[in-house]
Amino acid sequence: MRRIRTACTAVSALALFAAAACSPEAEAPPAPVPPSPAPAGTAAPPVSYACESGQSVTVAYPDTATALLTYKGQSYTLRTVQSASGARYAGSGLEWWSATRDGSESATLSRLGPNEDVGVSVLERCSRPSSGPIAPGPIPGPQPAPGGVLPASAPCRGPQLKLSADGGDAGAGNRVSILGVQNVGAQACSLTGYPTLTLQDRQGRNLTAIRADQTPGGYFRQGQAPTPVELAPQGKAFFDIAWNVVPNEGNGETACPSAARIRMTAPGDTSPVSLAQALTPCGGRIRVSPFRPTAEPAPAPAPAAAT
Repeated sequence: MRRIRTACTAVSALALFAAAACSPEAEAPPAPVPPSPAPAGTAAPPVSYACESGQSVTVAYPDTATALLTYKGQSYTLRTVQSASGARYAGSGLEWWSATRDGSESATLSRLGPNEDVGVSVLERCSRPSSGPIAPGPIPGPQPAPGGVLPASAPCRGPQLKLSADGGDAGAGNRVSILGVQNVGAQACSLTGYPTLTLQDRQGRNLTAIRADQTPGGYFRQGQAPTPVELAPQGKAFFDIAWNVVPNEGNGETACPSAARIRMTAPGDTSPVSLAQALTPCGGRIRVSPFRPTAEPAPAPAPAAAT
């Protein structure tokens, strides 16, 4: 009998424990942990840019040296780098370069070259209405070019520039055109880096399937970093565009698109200048050189005679 009473007592104790576990007091969450102090200041909200391709680029600027960029569902961290004008960030294989003018902010997203320093292939050209300062990054102003040379004048803008055809070359399925950029304004200005180019057809429509790849040094002399080019009033700078005229049949290309006009935008600017010029670039790309002060590079010095 004592054994039966002991068993009943144990069953009653278990029942009381189960009832306590199901009571509202047992369901209460643990005591809250005091929150960590919030960081000083409020981060600026992300900024969204609409691009010509229909894609969008979203950028957040958590501090004066960082851009957190989201593109096609992927996130990238970029750090501020020197530029002739505008705000330029690079990292994670990408370059983000933006500038504000006349109530609009434009930007280019490019793929960095092998040295992770200069953008060599434009992925997107984007823009958004400007509502005042967006990025807490560096204030636009003259900055040293990759070669370390500081331009003496303010950057050139579209209204003071004029494009012209200043020669070219052809051979073995390749074509190159030398384009002049003249300062028709009353004040000196400078050009540093690469022009932003868009090709258009006869109806004025952008040929978005043709990308412009930046090539350090240009067609005739490759591998040279951009340096500032000073343009006095009526002075000129030059750059090359090069393309192939043989269809890439391996990729199913049987005919190459026809372009009738070139639109150029100076670095950090949003006002393009145009030049009527017919070309048929194959392979979906053209190659663009940085600005330089002469129409053609000076010839390399002859080797010294053996003694």
